[in-house]
Amino acid sequence: MSRMKPPSSSPRNPATGDKPVIWTVSISRLSELVRDITLEFDEVADIEPIHLGFDDAVRQLRERLASERCDVIISAGSNGAYLKSRLPVPVIVVRASGFDAMQALARARKLSSRIALVTYQDGMPALAEFQQAFGLDIVQRTYATEEDARAQVNDLKNDGIEVIVGAGLITDLAIEAGLHGVFIYSSATVRQAFEDALELARLTQLEAGRLRLAPVSESLRARHHLSDLRGDSAAMEAVRQSITLFARSPASVLIQGETGSGKELAAQAIHRAHPLTQGRPQRPFVAVNCGALAESLLESELFGHEEGAFTGARRGGRPGLFEAANGGTLLLDEIGEMPLPLQTRLLRVLEERQVMRVGGTRAIAIDVRIISATHCELEARVREGRFRADLYYRLAVLRLRLPPLRERTQDLPLLAQWCLKQALAALDVRAHANLHAELARCAPLLGSYAWPGNVRELRNVMERVALWLAAEPLQALTPALLVQLAPELLTNDASDAAQSEPVVLQAPDQAEVAAVLQRFRGNRAAAARHLGVSRTTLWRWLRTS
Repeated sequence: MSRMKPPSSSPRNPATGDKPVIWTVSISRLSELVRDITLEFDEVADIEPIHLGFDDAVRQLRERLASERCDVIISAGSNGAYLKSRLPVPVIVVRASGFDAMQALARARKLSSRIALVTYQDGMPALAEFQQAFGLDIVQRTYATEEDARAQVNDLKNDGIEVIVGAGLITDLAIEAGLHGVFIYSSATVRQAFEDALELARLTQLEAGRLRLAPVSESLRARHHLSDLRGDSAAMEAVRQSITLFARSPASVLIQGETGSGKELAAQAIHRAHPLTQGRPQRPFVAVNCGALAESLLESELFGHEEGAFTGARRGGRPGLFEAANGGTLLLDEIGEMPLPLQTRLLRVLEERQVMRVGGTRAIAIDVRIISATHCELEARVREGRFRADLYYRLAVLRLRLPPLRERTQDLPLLAQWCLKQALAALDVRAHANLHAELARCAPLLGSYAWPGNVRELRNVMERVALWLAAEPLQALTPALLVQLAPELLTNDASDAAQSEPVVLQAPDQAEVAAVLQRFRGNRAAAARHLGVSRTTLWRWLRTS
C-alpha cells in the first residue's frame, strides 16, 4: 500500500522560522523502528532520538527543557504514558492498532500456540471476537508498573506460555525470561505518530503566535487525561467519545454525576484532549469548589479584588481565578451551591467576557472556557427558583452525564484491580500473580453493593485492602477477607430497604487448591488461613474439586 509523503514544506515557528523540534524518547527495540522512520521526516523537522525511559527520561528532559526548545515528544507504551503526565510539552504516545495486534499475533502463532498479549493499563476487548473467529487461545494481561510487568511475564511463563506479544518493555522481559517476544508496533503506526506530531507542532506554533501568555505554575495544570477514565462498559465508552467531541469546541460544558464519579477528572480530560492544550503550560486549568467557600470569599476568589476593597484585602490587590485561568479552563465545581447574587455576576462575565475585581472600576478582558460540575439536578433548582434559568442555559451548552458505578458493574473487577495495584505500588509492595483470579472471585460481592461513593469509595476500600495485604503478604484476597475489611459491602444503599443476600464463597479450581496445599506442604490449617476460609470449607472444596 502506497503512503503519502510528508509535506515538502514544514511548519515553522512564526517567530524564528525554525522547523519543528521533535524528540523521540524510546528504549529497547522501538528505538530501531523510530530510527528508520526518522529518515523520512528529516527534511521537515529537527528530530533528536533520546534513548531513555521513565524517571531517567523525565529528569533529563526537564533539565533540557529549561534551556532548550522542544515542540513535541514522541514515545510509546508505558514509557509514553509516564512522560505524558510529567512533562510540560505535548507527548504523542504511539498506540498499537488492532491491525498491529493481529499482525503480531500471526507472527507469534508461527512460533507457538501458547501465546499471551500483555498491554499497558488497558486490554483489547475486541481480541475475544478475533480469538473466537479464528479458533485461537490467547491469554490477555495488563500491567501498570515495570515490576508489575515483570511479575506478569514470570506468571505467564509458569503457566506454560511460550510467546508474549507486547511493547518493548514486555518483549525484553519475555526474552530475559527465556521466552519468545514479539514486538507489537508496526512501521505504519510509528509513521502515523510522526505525522500527528508534525500536525500538533503546526497547531501549537500557530497558537503560540496568537497567544503570548506567561507560563503558569505547576498547580494550575491538568494532570488527568482521557485514559484515566477507566472501564470497558458501553456507558464509559460513550463518556470518552463525548469528551473527545467536546474537546474540539470552546462551548461551556455541564458535567453531572454523583459524588465520587470523577467529575473533575472528566473536566481535566476535556481540557487536555484539545490538541492546543495537551501538556502546554500556557493553557492553565483552574478549579474551585463553589460550595466550599462563603459567599464573600468565593466572590473575591473568582473575580479578584483591589487594594482596600474590604478589611484584610491584600496590599496591591489580587487577581481572581478568572484571570488565573485566562487562555485556559475554569472548572466551577458544585455550581449548584453558588449563591444567587454571585450567579448574576457570573452570568455577566459569561456574556461580556470581561471581569471586574471587587472594589475595582476597570473591566479586564478574559478568554476562559467554563466547565461546570454538579451532583444535583440543576433543572429542579431552576424550577424551585434556587438557580437562574438564564445562567443554566449558558452553562449547559454541552452536557455530560457520568454514570454511577452501580450502573456499570461490569467495570468493577478491572477498576478494583487497578485501584488495588496502585495502592500496593504506593506501599512499595508488588501485587502477587494470583491477584486477578482472587478479585474475580470477589466480583459477585463487589457487584452486589450500591457504591454510593462511586469510584472514590472503591479506591478507598482498595487502599484499605492494600494496607492489610502489605502487612500479611501470605494472606489471599477472598470475599470473606473483603467483608472483614469492608463490612459495608454487606449492606445495600440506604435508599434500598431490602437486605443483601448472604455472600457465597466461590470455590477455586482444583489446581489452585492443590498449589496452595503444596505451598504449605499439605498443612490444611495453614492453607485455610491463607485462603481466608475455615478448615471445614477447605475440606468441602477438596471433596468437590
